[in-house]
Amino acid sequence: MNDFATFVEFIDQWAWVGWLVLIALFLVIEMLTLDFTFLMLSFGSVVGLVTDFIGIPVWVQVLLAAAAAALFILFLRPPLIKKLHRGEDPTKSNVDALVDLRGTALQDITQISGQVKLSNGDTWTARTATPMAIPQGSPVAVTAINGATATVRPVND
Repeated sequence: MNDFATFVEFIDQWAWVGWLVLIALFLVIEMLTLDFTFLMLSFGSVVGLVTDFIGIPVWVQVLLAAAAAALFILFLRPPLIKKLHRGEDPTKSNVDALVDLRGTALQDITQISGQVKLSNGDTWTARTATPMAIPQGSPVAVTAINGATATVRPVND
């Protein structure tokens, strides 16, 4: 029993080192991930470090650090993420920009074959998602892109 008491005293005496290691570890991981989750965990560890300096028992430090980290993740992280993405261009690009784009069927489009010319000037291999064929010359709209094939639907303008 004496060994256990010595171990608990050792942990209590050196807990601040553990908190510093956790803070450093979480900050390094945050630099690699850049999603603010590990930054919030490091803030929680700072709470644990402060409570250690106040003299609170280690088990209470862990509970307070965990609760603080959870609160930081729930209430501080979302506005930080929103602020980070505030200046991004909302314009779709690449394949995402082709969804809902209009075009004209260059050939009859079935579930097996077809070709479409889109309004941006691109010509794509096309398929229809429904069993019904789309006749040549019909207006279509892209519903999805699968590899190099556009899935289209008829448009009634």
